[in-house]
Amino acid sequence: MPAKSQQQQRRRRTYRLVAAAAGLATAGALAAALPAGAHDSNHGKPLPSRYQDVQLLSFNDLHGNLEPPSGSSGRVTELQADGTTKTIDAGGVEYLATHLREARKGNAYSVTAAGGDMVGASPLISGLFHDEPTIEALNKLDLDVTSVGNHEFDEGARELGRLQNGGCHPIAGCYTGEEFEGADFPYLAANVLDEKTGKPILKPYWVWKKKDVKVGFIGVTLEDTPGVVSAEGVKGLKFKDEVETINKYARVLQKQGVKSIVALIHEGGAPASASYNYDCDAPGAGDGISGPIVDIAKNISPSVDALVTGHTHAAYVCTIDDPAGNPRMVTSAASFGRLYTDTTLTYDRFTGDIARTAVKSANHVVTRTVAKAPDMTELIGKWNTLAAPIGNRPVGYISADVPSTGTESPMGDLIADAQLAYGRSLDPGTDLALMNPGGVRAGLTYAAKGTEGDGVVTYAEGFTVQPFSNTVNLQDFTGAQLIKVLQEQVSGTNAASPKILLPSAGLTYTLDLTKTGADRIVVDSVRLNGAAVDPAATYRVATNSFLAGGGDGFTTLGQGTNDLVGGDDLAALVAYLTANSSAGSPIAPPAANRITIVR
Repeated sequence: MPAKSQQQQRRRRTYRLVAAAAGLATAGALAAALPAGAHDSNHGKPLPSRYQDVQLLSFNDLHGNLEPPSGSSGRVTELQADGTTKTIDAGGVEYLATHLREARKGNAYSVTAAGGDMVGASPLISGLFHDEPTIEALNKLDLDVTSVGNHEFDEGARELGRLQNGGCHPIAGCYTGEEFEGADFPYLAANVLDEKTGKPILKPYWVWKKKDVKVGFIGVTLEDTPGVVSAEGVKGLKFKDEVETINKYARVLQKQGVKSIVALIHEGGAPASASYNYDCDAPGAGDGISGPIVDIAKNISPSVDALVTGHTHAAYVCTIDDPAGNPRMVTSAASFGRLYTDTTLTYDRFTGDIARTAVKSANHVVTRTVAKAPDMTELIGKWNTLAAPIGNRPVGYISADVPSTGTESPMGDLIADAQLAYGRSLDPGTDLALMNPGGVRAGLTYAAKGTEGDGVVTYAEGFTVQPFSNTVNLQDFTGAQLIKVLQEQVSGTNAASPKILLPSAGLTYTLDLTKTGADRIVVDSVRLNGAAVDPAATYRVATNSFLAGGGDGFTTLGQGTNDLVGGDDLAALVAYLTANSSAGSPIAPPAANRITIVR
């Protein structure tokens, strides 16, 4: 039985217990608010209102995008009143800071939280400096708290600890002549345990307080983080079930007298619409969303009042019933700082809890039509000055945009071609290359981003596409194993959400989406350079080190033989662009026709 199915069975058993316990709880109607002008009988002073609105501003999956992201990564789709849609340019911390600061005006009780992946897979301006610039920006944004995400573990727990606590990088040292101070806000990692001690590696929860109002925050990342991060990044760590962990710490907070609780969960869902402002609750509560967060939300203790989520880079504001059958707000603000969510939590001073019948929420676009925040402009300028000698170097030329979108993306194909070429430079017998879609972080745009000119690809743009510093590895597989790898794209842990690998030129096959599971791969259609793949033959395959370790559910890729570890994957892409393009002869985007898709 696939591991995911076992996990889901375990969760269902846990959830039945949670739901049964929730059924014992009683939900009384809200009592009447204090009459206006009520006074303390002993002192004659006005009493505060029973209800206090608390503004919760939230966002997720920033991924170090300090500058406005380019291409589709820097746009959102907005649904219009007449049913049509339009796209809006969005994102950039200079604008995000302005929007958040404007939103806070007039809200004395305001807290800002995030749902993880603030760093990791970052553009060069942040990634080149181990994401210190992003932490500085988040400090200036007055972020109060965030959960960890899977990308916070890209460089391991020790580096995450440095981002939290400060100190110069152990190898690169100090970049600006001053010691890095670390995050002003707590990273929460309730379900990430040290294997030796069994304790969370960072704080599991945090309580926001203002006068007599208290709101607790519990932060978790997806339990499957080891499946989407390199093995080295999660070495020595154990990741626990999200629901069990949140429910555990909800009880801890309640024992401390904290009854208003928000969960920050780096796991998400798939919305029914690409428009950020669609009605997620039409026709019924939560009907406009699917995916892991739905099951999680339905089983987290009713004592938790709202869920801020992430990971899927999607936009939604939904209500999903808790185990007691009461609606609860679940939000996500897309990614890259393009949106922020403004949620009103009505705090009841009599009970210390959130009056959930009064909770409201909406996503807002981080438009670029507002004034830039000067402190963010200064921060970006400082780090760009340090990065410029490396980032502005031209490394290649393209004749048109190379998008990273679609089941088979031109950018992914281009990376696979680059890795095949690099593999053959190490071993001329290399037959093919496969690239994971999650490793393609952006496309390349033809229009000049700076002063380099149209069609010019800079090192910084290449870094944005491939920021992970994986190596390109070579392994031998039988033809039967190669077929199994292709089947693992659409079966096992990837059955519900297929992960279609990007193939190098010469590998072709048919993907039949009308079928289910492994049958979606039409085995007889798999060809390499026009010839059928021989199950008994041996093929030399290039992948990045993440896939070579069995990442993304491709366990067969972790079983290769005759391993050869090569150099950096970004260097392979840069070398390919430099060798195969020039100003007079730019490289054209691959046609993305290696996989024939039947729908």
